[in-house]
Amino acid sequence: MVLAAAEACEDKKAEDTRILELDTMDSGFTDFFLISSGSNERQTQAIADEIETRLKRDFQTYPNSVEGRRQGEWILMDYVDFVVHIFLTEKRTYYDIERLRKSARTIDLEQLKAMLVEKTVVARSKPTKKVTVKKTAKKAVVKKTAVKKATAGRKSAVRKAAKRPR
Repeated sequence: MVLAAAEACEDKKAEDTRILELDTMDSGFTDFFLISSGSNERQTQAIADEIETRLKRDFQTYPNSVEGRRQGEWILMDYVDFVVHIFLTEKRTYYDIERLRKSARTIDLEQLKAMLVEKTVVARSKPTKKVTVKKTAKKAVVKKTAVKKATAGRKSAVRKAAKRPR
């Protein structure tokens, strides 16, 4: 979704689009910041509209909240896993949000695509591990059942021996 939002920014001629991967220890509320600039309020609003439209269409998701859309100076869109900041150029310089997140790592679009490919490969390889876990669990259940049957057999043999006259 971050990649789609960044591409929407580029389609609307946003300036200086950056993706910051936030440190999990420093920021527990989101994974990424997408920061972009527009030259005027109409452009920032158009960028926000394009991001929202594209994510609705492609991922059937809506922002958790949107702030500042009416003014257009700093629009914040919270998608939980990532937060989009769309600034007017002079407001972005003034607030310098990149400086506030020193521990964040800047990622370009190519790095993000590579990360997505890697995560996809990992996600697709997990089902085989689940099958192995299921097989192991199944073997344990079978073994437990066999032990119960053997124990029951021993108990009945002991009872029979106790009932026999000596």
